Amino acid sequence: METCVAAHRGCLRSPSPSGTLLESISSESSRPQDDCEPIGRRAERKKAAHALVHEMLTQGHSRRAIARHLGWGLNTVLRYATAARWQDTIRENPPRSSRLDPYKSYLDRRFAAGCTSVTHLHRELLADNAPVTYQMVRAHIATLRTAPASPPPRPPTVRQVPGWLTRHPTALDEEDRANLKEVLARCPELDTAAGHIRDFGEILSNRLGATLPAWIEVVDASQLPGLTGFALHLLRDLDAVTTGLTLEWSFGSVEGAVNRIKKIKRQLYGRAGFELLRKMTLLQ
Repeated sequence: METCVAAHRGCLRSPSPSGTLLESISSESSRPQDDCEPIGRRAERKKAAHALVHEMLTQGHSRRAIARHLGWGLNTVLRYATAARWQDTIRENPPRSSRLDPYKSYLDRRFAAGCTSVTHLHRELLADNAPVTYQMVRAHIATLRTAPASPPPRPPTVRQVPGWLTRHPTALDEEDRANLKEVLARCPELDTAAGHIRDFGEILSNRLGATLPAWIEVVDASQLPGLTGFALHLLRDLDAVTTGLTLEWSFGSVEGAVNRIKKIKRQLYGRAGFELLRKMTLLQ
């Protein structure tokens, strides 16, 4: 069943509506990275110094020798030597503090609660004697309005969906049932596979082995990856499978005894003869 779900992996993802976070990310990622590259005289000096230090390192000079030769501090040379790119040597300036900083969390909560009026929020802060201006509040609210929405939930994995399909519907919780319903609504092939699995479950539960050939024909006609191969493999020993799905007797107890004997044999491998193995089998 996992093979069938993997073949329709694209149906597991929810279609993203226009104008959502995914499009904004893709549009920004499509921009050339050179636009974000530092420019100016300071950037040119950093680029030249980085190239000079790495050129001297390739010539075999030590970091201390480079510092003495260039008249730089050792820490400066180490910063250029350890940087893989010259852009990494440019330190970002920390954001400047603002008188609005202590009140930003309050504005975020009020904005999330639905109060988006800059005038109203500014009046609330002034009522608490906050030393802020209207322009400060307006600039912060503008960033909240342009902030991207929360990322969409992760799609179900290829291992989760087969588990939902093969378990009884009553064994699933509300969230799993809702997720499975969405996946089947997006993919007609998986919806068809779910119907075949339900029919096979009915054959197993109600001992309807006589209907197995008809089920195999229907599954073969659907040509679903994985599921069709499973159905055709049942034809190799159809009489035995049909008998097992019809009669109430099975070889389960015999197989259990064989597995128990094999476990005992593996536990005592190389340390016991036939007599000890015989006693262990009879006494356990």
